[in-house]
Amino acid sequence: MSLPRAPFWFLRHGQTDYNARGVSQGSVDIPLNATGIAQAHKAAPLLEGRGITAVIASPMQRALVTAEIVNQTLNLPLTTEPNLREVVFGGMEGQPLGTWFADWLNGIATPEGAESFADITTRARIVMSNVLTAPAPLLIVSHGAFFRALRGVMGLELDIRTENATPILCEPVAEGWRATKFA
Repeated sequence: MSLPRAPFWFLRHGQTDYNARGVSQGSVDIPLNATGIAQAHKAAPLLEGRGITAVIASPMQRALVTAEIVNQTLNLPLTTEPNLREVVFGGMEGQPLGTWFADWLNGIATPEGAESFADITTRARIVMSNVLTAPAPLLIVSHGAFFRALRGVMGLELDIRTENATPILCEPVAEGWRATKFA
């Protein structure tokens, strides 16, 4: 199953205290910190006037609050989609991002109780195949590991860190997909 050939915008949530400390959040529902709130406000005008038709967000508070802040400017229909949530990192949640993360990303090892990279990639493919049937372009507000999996679905490099609250235009091109940051 491939993605519908529809452009969309992706926005990772604003910064949290876990992000600032360099530790894994996964399924822990951490709120935005003051920097994250400011980042969401800064992202909003970058997305204004881009023809976005709707906002679809992960229900996790760091993504949903980011979407709500941005949508104060966009004033579009906003819905949540449970399958846009972040990956479950199991026993590594709250732990520093270290070599275990590269092993997880490369499919070498999955932490105990965690969702494998293959599983989140399948989830990303399915949910995005469903949401991208709506009129384009959508704004998807989600999470960093989710976007790495989505990058894989789009045939793009996986080991790219997604900056907090930096809009990314994802668009089909002749040979696949292109992801362009707007800062």
